[in-house]
Amino acid sequence: MRTIDLTPLYKSAIGFDRFAKVMDEAMRVEQGGFPPYNIELVEQDKYRITMAVAGFSQDELDIEIEGDTLRIEGTKAKSDAARQFLHQGIAERNFKRRFRLADHVKVVGADLQNGLLHVELEREIPEALKPRKITIGGSEPRVIEAKAS
Repeated sequence: MRTIDLTPLYKSAIGFDRFAKVMDEAMRVEQGGFPPYNIELVEQDKYRITMAVAGFSQDELDIEIEGDTLRIEGTKAKSDAARQFLHQGIAERNFKRRFRLADHVKVVGADLQNGLLHVELEREIPEALKPRKITIGGSEPRVIEAKAS
């Protein structure tokens, strides 16, 4: 049984229904292992998804963001030539891969090199959400220090 009971969370927290939805989707969605991919932290607040898409051209790949979901899809063009394989180890099948993006994570670019698709992501936290120190006293709060999280 692969369920998580989030009822205790609802008793003491408000606004976590989105978290519950993400957890529920993660438990239900079972994506296959094709195509293989890496997710790496390039530097603080910068990420890269690298997918092995050998045999796909730039025209056969589609990257789309809808809400907080990044969708990468590969659709192989139909070939008119009949080929007879003695061994077929290179998968030439269509795929769809979805990634849930955290708040304030934006896709800043994509590149296809040597059969690897690189999607660059960056977290851009708005200035209003960054931590800041407030002086005590006085009628107007005055920011004395602002640091990136």
